Amino acid sequence: MERLVNNYLSTFSCYNLETGDFPGPVVTISRQAGCSAQRLAIKLSKILTGYSYMSETKTDAEWEWVDKNVFTKMVNQMIKEIERGQFDDKEEAIIMMKEVSRAFSEETIYDISDNKLIQILKGIICRLAYEGRKIIVGRSAGVILKNVPSKLNIRLEAPTEWRINRIMQINDFSKAKAEEYIERMDARRDSFIERIIGRKAENNDFDVIFNYATLEDDEIVDAVVNILRNKQIVSPFSGY
Repeated sequence: MERLVNNYLSTFSCYNLETGDFPGPVVTISRQAGCSAQRLAIKLSKILTGYSYMSETKTDAEWEWVDKNVFTKMVNQMIKEIERGQFDDKEEAIIMMKEVSRAFSEETIYDISDNKLIQILKGIICRLAYEGRKIIVGRSAGVILKNVPSKLNIRLEAPTEWRINRIMQINDFSKAKAEEYIERMDARRDSFIERIIGRKAENNDFDVIFNYATLEDDEIVDAVVNILRNKQIVSPFSGY
């Protein structure tokens, strides 16, 4: 497995400052429980589709929200490359790739503790970023891709009481059950980030933090697009 991790997956987590061979562009969205990052990602992908990376004209370039289908497609593509490669451990590697893909789809990715599986997840996230024009929700993508230049790491937060009330309304939970849900989900995500980078996430791990309780989705999307344009991650000359 060491040969696979070191010689294959790690190549997609690197970028060359001399040649300008960077991954991206990519947007990541981290969130506290009760903030609807998925809905935001879908809206943002639709707005950004048609923007060309560092171009003055619109193209048919598509920005994809990385749902389970996009993630699985990438995993299958990487498995084919592994099968063609000269890896002594390719059978074990393929099994573990499929395990990570299953965990992503079933929302059990935050329960992964095996370091080899974590390294594979990092490799897949980096490969998605390397392909570019991706919006990745959760999965600690923001901290994994922190040093990628052509990216925007977004964090969605809201007051605890607001999030409790929202979970009560959405899932028809009692207040006690909503409190338990939020505490459990936040703890799982925070713990996973610690396993990824060896520490808790900090504010400076993100480029921008939005208060989801006081902003509408469209307001956040507009702000994100403007930031991407100002940072020249998408063309500053294109309009909606």
